[in-house]
Amino acid sequence: MNLAQYVGRSVGFSVAEVGAVFILLCSAARRIPKALKQKHLVVEQMLRIGVGSIPLVLVTSVFTGGVAAVQAAYQFQNYVPLRYLGSVIGKSVVIELGPVLTALVVGGRVGASIAAELGTMKVTEQIDALETLAIDPIRYLVTPRLIAGIIMLPVITIFSDFIAIMGGYVVALIGLGITSHVYFSSLKLFLDTLDVFSGLIKAIFFGIIIAMMGSHHGLRTEGGAEGVGLATTRAVVSSCLLVLITDYVLASLLFRGVFSR
Repeated sequence: MNLAQYVGRSVGFSVAEVGAVFILLCSAARRIPKALKQKHLVVEQMLRIGVGSIPLVLVTSVFTGGVAAVQAAYQFQNYVPLRYLGSVIGKSVVIELGPVLTALVVGGRVGASIAAELGTMKVTEQIDALETLAIDPIRYLVTPRLIAGIIMLPVITIFSDFIAIMGGYVVALIGLGITSHVYFSSLKLFLDTLDVFSGLIKAIFFGIIIAMMGSHHGLRTEGGAEGVGLATTRAVVSSCLLVLITDYVLASLLFRGVFSR
């Protein structure tokens, strides 16, 4: 196989994957009204995605805020007064670091879990059994995860933003000698409501990506235990890549278009 054939096959495979994910997303979205009648399935997935991710997000957010404070203080040396440290940490966390790092962490944990669970059900023919019992697998398995991702990613992102800002505050207070009044005054001075909304809009899309990548690769699993492991790896990698790509696209649309002044 020459290079042109390899590139052609790769592009064709990628287009087919995008089409399959889009069809699955439309199918799951169309079943949302019916899935909402089975609230216990949605609540169960919300607990798994949201509550189950809190410890990991907590640790990540604390050190994200701390690192942001240290790096900002280093770059401010001899150029910008440290009294603006709070605003820099707040904006960077709310707009970018909070939503993206939370999505990457949750995507690694939840995306792998969804792909492994659905992949195991696929190779053990449990999904075929659901169809035999006249139970729609997409409504029963995919749509509750989609709803939970849309709801819980913004909630986790708000939690992550708060913890990261407080982590930056602790570092600024103890390590940099900045008072609480200066830090929080600076935070309120430049932090805008639109900044918060932009982060939450990103989180909604990230939630969709995580739920759909895990579900897509899980439902396409083949080949027993080895196939489950491969599907899990693909779900995590594709989730992380799409989160970063979507972050750039949304940032361009929001800050060059919708929120531009």
